[in-house]
Amino acid sequence: MKPPESSPRTETSKIRSFEELKAVLEKKAVPLPKHVAASPVQEEERTDPEAERRLFLKEMEDVAPITGGSRAAYALKPKAPEPLPEHFLDDRDADVLDALETLIREGKGFVVAQTPEYIEGRSPRVHPAILNRLHRGDFSIQAHIDLHGLSVESAREALEAFLKSSISSGKRAVLIIHGRGLSSPQQPVLKTKVYEWLTTGNWKKWVIAFSSARACDGGAGATYLLLRRRPLTKRMHGKKARCRTWG
Repeated sequence: MKPPESSPRTETSKIRSFEELKAVLEKKAVPLPKHVAASPVQEEERTDPEAERRLFLKEMEDVAPITGGSRAAYALKPKAPEPLPEHFLDDRDADVLDALETLIREGKGFVVAQTPEYIEGRSPRVHPAILNRLHRGDFSIQAHIDLHGLSVESAREALEAFLKSSISSGKRAVLIIHGRGLSSPQQPVLKTKVYEWLTTGNWKKWVIAFSSARACDGGAGATYLLLRRRPLTKRMHGKKARCRTWG
């Protein structure tokens, strides 16, 4: 029969000295795993940047680099705005947007004659085609005057002197720059006065036709004027001149 194993309590009860206690503790102690020192190679790879670079190159040795052409294909490009769906616009809206885009990009498509600021006028028995040719720029401008910054009275005196000089020197096509008067609280002051001076009073008999200028010559802020060689006779005063104002 196997004798019973002695319990820790029975074994420790027989200890009579510190030496015996030390022996018992060493006998029952659980051995700890020994610390394994890192190899010199591992320590070098952990601290040496060159070793890290070699490790990186080794890991990447099977990866093919992107060529110049392929790299260009992946370059970031500005994202173009997405076009509006076709069903979003009807044909008229699309035409307006196309015209507006052309106007902004190329400066084309702006017709002064189709704006509310456009003015024109012609003497009796003057064919309407003359107005179209005048506004289109078919007549070479021989002289011009700039009334910007003048008071109404100063502008009137300057315009009268200019017209007298133009008529006496045989100039038939002239340009009057009066501005659009956008800063005026109601209607453009000088532009209104120029229209008035050309359609009433003594200067009316010298006018063949007038119209707002093309955009390149000042647009609605300037007026082309065709002058007669001789004033209109009284016989022709019975017919009313054809005029068109803005508004």
